[in-house]
Amino acid sequence: MRQPDLQRLEHIRDYCAEVEQTISRFGDSFAVFDLDADYQRSVSFCILQIGELCNGLSKEFQAETADRTPWRLIIGMRNLVAHHYSSMSRDVIWETAHSDIPMLKAFCEEQIAK
Repeated sequence: MRQPDLQRLEHIRDYCAEVEQTISRFGDSFAVFDLDADYQRSVSFCILQIGELCNGLSKEFQAETADRTPWRLIIGMRNLVAHHYSSMSRDVIWETAHSDIPMLKAFCEEQIAK
């Protein structure tokens, strides 16, 4: 793996961990998330940063791992958060934080360990 890809994966992993820490801090409840703008912004910012970092991964790395990680969808989510934040469904952000972020973090940790 190229050094720039490794560095990006480390940053992606760190943002995934930040999402997990934010959920732990505010509480694992959609009702709380739905009513707390700071909670929403914190998670959304991390998702935006993750997508930005994923977009910077080499095309070779993305192609080699596309069967395990949906890079285009992650980058697409970043674009939605960046350009349509005010109209984004909080359900989608919450689902991403709960379902996709832990899987992405595990993938990054696996790749970093190689």
